[in-house]
Amino acid sequence: MARIQPTPDTDGAAGPDGDGGGTGRRRKAVRYAVPVAVAGVAAATIGITSAFAGTGDPDLPKISAQDLIAKMAQSDTQRISGTVKISTDLGLPSLPSGASFGADGQGGKGGGKGGAAPSPESKLTELLSGTHTLRVAADGPDKQRLSLVERAAEYSVIRNGDQLWAYDSASNTVHHSKAPQAPAEGKGKGKDKGGKGGQDAPKGLEAASPQELAKKVLAASDESTSITVGGTAKVAGRDAYQLVIKPKQGESTVGSVRIAVDAKSGVPLKFTLAAKSGGKAVVDAGFTKVDFGKPAADTFAFTPPKGAKVTEADGKDAGKGAGAGRDHKNALPEALGLPGVGGDASGAKVTGEGWASIAQFSAGKDAGAAVAGKGKSGAKGGEKNAADAGALLDSLGGKVSGGFGSGRVFSTKIVNALVTDDGKVFVGAVSKDALVKAANAAK
Repeated sequence: MARIQPTPDTDGAAGPDGDGGGTGRRRKAVRYAVPVAVAGVAAATIGITSAFAGTGDPDLPKISAQDLIAKMAQSDTQRISGTVKISTDLGLPSLPSGASFGADGQGGKGGGKGGAAPSPESKLTELLSGTHTLRVAADGPDKQRLSLVERAAEYSVIRNGDQLWAYDSASNTVHHSKAPQAPAEGKGKGKDKGGKGGQDAPKGLEAASPQELAKKVLAASDESTSITVGGTAKVAGRDAYQLVIKPKQGESTVGSVRIAVDAKSGVPLKFTLAAKSGGKAVVDAGFTKVDFGKPAADTFAFTPPKGAKVTEADGKDAGKGAGAGRDHKNALPEALGLPGVGGDASGAKVTGEGWASIAQFSAGKDAGAAVAGKGKSGAKGGEKNAADAGALLDSLGGKVSGGFGSGRVFSTKIVNALVTDDGKVFVGAVSKDALVKAANAAK
């Protein structure tokens, strides 16, 4: 894993090589485990300024960036509960009239196919736009609860010992499985200090927590990153330092990442991702209420409600009215990621380094033809369907050309993707010009 080598902070405090901590501190800081009782991709950006309003920035002792990272690494917080608000504005264009996306590609929310409970991964996609409320609680590595609170429903993931439950109150459906066991080696191995079992905790919504978002960004930071302390703040009524992370590479679309770290416990309380283009934050996830006391024991108790349809991990329905249901072996999957941007890049060739990384893979000739507007439109209403498809493509991305040929760039505030007419895909948190340059080089 790459070392974090922050630059000195603005108050002139010593950098990573001048405090005597040296390599050991950096190594520990990068692998640190922070509490993730929650949920953060995480998180992230959010119109909740009023929720964090305070009486002014607190006056705290000065601290260097490296020492603040070390404070996070040394945090021994095992218990946490509270409310997280997360707002996301990826800058996606409005879809043409009549077009919509749903959890199962059917234009709306709700349960999975065949009446099965939606997976935490599918619920995570709902955090990609708008503002949402999450309630979190943790008591050690094997007791966590995370709930996505909606207007008239609630979706919860509960771990209690070796039992793992996902419950969707809207459809009254439940998914049940055995929680993975923690690694036997080393005390605290595989355990996040906020009470979330690192590799063994449920994956999905908790990826939106301030803690998990902070963990991923710091773990991916290297010599291409500037890390400083940017003042103080009040978050959920607590004094916090603000750790500011900025890419040094000009082609990155990321402006900055700001992490509010609890001055007393070292727990990340808020995560804000800003685009270089400015405007509203891309992701803003933070606690509006937080408590480090022991949560009530019944917080982690769960019994399927009467009449609920229960699906076991082997895909068999335990409740009445079992339908065709889907295989739920992966109903509690790893958090979503992006190739070349801290996610799963399996099967992709990654070029560039640090924040300028670009993943390249093939989507197939059919995808290229569709992007080029040469896909099959069908016998009925062919011209109208082709026109609608063209309008949708034009709303999502603009055409580009170069030595590689031609293609289309699909853009958000942070991530851009170039799909060529022959089906090659180049994606990263970089500028459009950087993608075209990468496509030209790959030709």
